[in-house]
Amino acid sequence: MSAPNDFDQEAGDPSAFVMTTPDSVAADPQAIEVLRMWWSKNEPVMSVKPAFNDPIQFGRLLAYAARHMAHGYAVRHGHDETAAYNRILEGISEVVKADNVRTVAEPVAQAGGKA
Repeated sequence: MSAPNDFDQEAGDPSAFVMTTPDSVAADPQAIEVLRMWWSKNEPVMSVKPAFNDPIQFGRLLAYAARHMAHGYAVRHGHDETAAYNRILEGISEVVKADNVRTVAEPVAQAGGKA
C-alpha cells in the first residue's frame, strides 16, 4: 500500500484535522459509533465495533462514507465530485485485491490509564 504523505498543506497544524461529533448525533441517544480511523506512521489505524447484526450494513456505511468524502473533496479541493468518487473506489479496489493486507490487533489498555 502506498503511503499518502500528501496531506492537505492548507490545513496547517494538526489541530486542523480534529473532527467534532455532529449535533444531530450528540442529540440522538440511540446513535452508535462503529469506526474511528487514523493515518499514523504511514499506515491505517482504526478502532472498530462490529455493532450491526448483518455485515452488509457496514458495507453500506462505507459506501455512504465514500460518497460523502467525494463531496468533501469537491468542496475543499475543487475536485470534480464524480471523479473524486471514482478515485476513492479505485483505492478501495486496490486494497480489496491486495494479498498483503492484514489485521493487526493492538493490545487494549487496562482501565485507569498508563502505569
